[in-house]
Amino acid sequence: MSALTPQSDMPTPTTDKITQAAMETIYLCKFRVSMDGEWLCLRELDDISLTPDPEPTHEDPNYLMANERMNLMNMAKLSIKGLIESALNLGRTLDSDYAPLQQFFVVMEHCLKHGLKAKKTFLGQNKSFWGPLELVEKLVPEAGEITASVKDLPGLKTPVGRGRAWLRLALMQKKLSEYMKALINRKDLLSEFYEPNALMMEEEGAIIAGLLVGLNVIDANFCMKGEDLDSQVGVIDFSMYLKDGNSTKGSEGDGQITAILDQKNYVEELNRHLSATVNNLQAKVDALEKSNTKLTEELAVANNRIITLQEEMERVKEESSYILESSRKATKDRSADGQALTEARKQLKEETQLRLDVEKELEAQIGMRQEMELAMKMLEKDVCEKQDALVALRQQLDDLRALKHELSFKLQSSDMGVKQKSELNSRLEEKTNQMAATIKQLEQSEKDLVKQAKTLNSAANKLIQKHH
Repeated sequence: MSALTPQSDMPTPTTDKITQAAMETIYLCKFRVSMDGEWLCLRELDDISLTPDPEPTHEDPNYLMANERMNLMNMAKLSIKGLIESALNLGRTLDSDYAPLQQFFVVMEHCLKHGLKAKKTFLGQNKSFWGPLELVEKLVPEAGEITASVKDLPGLKTPVGRGRAWLRLALMQKKLSEYMKALINRKDLLSEFYEPNALMMEEEGAIIAGLLVGLNVIDANFCMKGEDLDSQVGVIDFSMYLKDGNSTKGSEGDGQITAILDQKNYVEELNRHLSATVNNLQAKVDALEKSNTKLTEELAVANNRIITLQEEMERVKEESSYILESSRKATKDRSADGQALTEARKQLKEETQLRLDVEKELEAQIGMRQEMELAMKMLEKDVCEKQDALVALRQQLDDLRALKHELSFKLQSSDMGVKQKSELNSRLEEKTNQMAATIKQLEQSEKDLVKQAKTLNSAANKLIQKHH
């Protein structure tokens, strides 16, 4: 933290630089919290003239409320960004003991409490953000389940505790941003609970609601039973967001290692995705092969059926020719009985009809055979295309594995570089300590020499006095 108090003997910064610093500054109590990239830097707030023009006094309520809104919005930005980054790096479901998550709920509680109107009760005036949160179930019917669950929790006795439980359940549902947007869009309802210049009534509330969309990428799980939400103290811990000057030196190397690790994780995820795709395609190829085998068997059965029908047709033709010859002989032989001739004709008609039926069935079987052959060709073509795609995916999988090995080698080399730098740093520290010890010895020897010189000087003076 660097103080900005002016001193009489030291040169003061120019007005332009002070004005620029003031543009990036938000006020917190008796400190000024300036935004430095992704961090906060606290500075002492003394009587500093930021601009030559007259500016509003700090006693102006609108001025103070605007500063508070800007302050809370910046804290919400830092809290949400830090929570998302830490949760992604952690790689597991968050619980109520996770410090960045606790700070996020504290910041959200301060945002919802900003500009609340005091409600008069028989115990005095009360400010609670549970009232606005109850309105959400009227705007979004899905929120009714959360409100009912909060009201059914046995351990909650105060509106503040119910409001805190509501925020946790909404985050677990990944609907906190949606509910807040629906609430902020109805300022006519919020005006009953908030002052006109409160955060929820101004543009900063809409910005915070938009930032909450990013929290949908994290998973959280809270156990409300047994947790004392009524008596928790909502104090923002600024130490989590203050910039540490000593940590900036190794941030570049850590950033490179983090980038390599992110690339490695991305390649592994892509590798798993491609493996799953290859397995799915292999399963589809196996299913197509089974279907091809089944169609081949059906085609063989159809061919056998066609051959059988052709044999039956030949037999019917032979019988028909035999009957025709018999009928001709019967006509020539006038001594044959007329009843036998009628039966022969009747049998001939039946055999002719049977022949026609057999020919129709044969044509139908031939059409089915052609359709099966066409389907077989299409299946063979599809199998070839699937196999080509499978080969290409396997080639991509091999390339990704090679890239994974290369990234692993780079990670190992970067780890070795970090180790070498740490060893060099330790050596330099040892040399520094040795030089400090040597300097101390030299200073001690110098003191001894001074003492000896004083002793010799006094002895010389005594000898001179005795000589005189």
